[in-house]
Amino acid sequence: MLDQLRRMAVLATVVEQGSLVAAARQLQTTTSAVSQQLRALERDMGVTLLHRSTRRISLTPAGERFVQGCQAMLAAAREAQTQLHHLRDAPEGELRISAPVGSARQIGPALAPLVTAHPLMSLHLEVDDGFTDLVAKRIDLAVRFGRLPDSSWVAQRVGAKTVGLYAAPAYLARRGVPTSMADLTRHDWLALRSDAGAPKPLPLRGPDGREELLRVTPRASSNNQLSLQQLCEAGMGLAMLSPEDVDEAQGQGRLLPLLPGWSLPVLPVHVMTPQRDAQPAKVRHAIEALRHAFSGSAAGHAAGNAAGSAGSAASAVSAVDSSIP
Repeated sequence: MLDQLRRMAVLATVVEQGSLVAAARQLQTTTSAVSQQLRALERDMGVTLLHRSTRRISLTPAGERFVQGCQAMLAAAREAQTQLHHLRDAPEGELRISAPVGSARQIGPALAPLVTAHPLMSLHLEVDDGFTDLVAKRIDLAVRFGRLPDSSWVAQRVGAKTVGLYAAPAYLARRGVPTSMADLTRHDWLALRSDAGAPKPLPLRGPDGREELLRVTPRASSNNQLSLQQLCEAGMGLAMLSPEDVDEAQGQGRLLPLLPGWSLPVLPVHVMTPQRDAQPAKVRHAIEALRHAFSGSAAGHAAGNAAGSAGSAASAVSAVDSSIP
């Protein structure tokens, strides 16, 4: 069948070019090879399609009718190739992205300039902290934080997300402000967990550069970053949160950063795509936009957090204590 389709394309090219020689040049082959393809096509069809002479060719009545279908087939193939080139070279079509709830606020601003600049492109953001069937949802690109699950998809690291330790002023007024590793073990903890497995030890690096492993049992947990932040703001305990996510809450005094000078491990940010040799332009451009958005966020927020957190927890707790009758 494929050989016959190829021979039909040769016939359409011969008629389009007006001669076997010109068709051979267009197809980057020899005149003899073109002639052999035409003879094979006539043998398959059981009818003469072309009258040939040394100077010109002409279609038989059967050839005139048959070549219309061949030309339509060739035109459809060229249009399909053109559309594929557009998808490869210029962002267009719907881009379907999967991301956790906590990262949605960053993905929108990161991709808005790309979508705005390309009118033929649209965006669908599938936000879910749980397991998402990427194939069933027809996802082009998935954003993931931290340790990646086993998958046949291709992962690329595009940046990192810093995390800090936060608590509500009311909680600190009630339980005290932690200043050491020993203090942390006596506090209530809130954890982000997607399963019921045992919590893993948390590596913390102190001001002296020494790393210690902290083992805690969460008082409460959630698989949703926003819910975890709400539990923390409600005064239920300490939580590891991203500075990008708590800027507003910290600015309004609902959350306070703890342990200035201590550092927690950053969360790597990956984008995952189906295993393909070549990605369409919409995916390639989206990956670069996300890389730009996440590559600089870790360092900037880490520096700002360290500069502004010293003493803020203690002073805020004093203010809360003074307001309690």
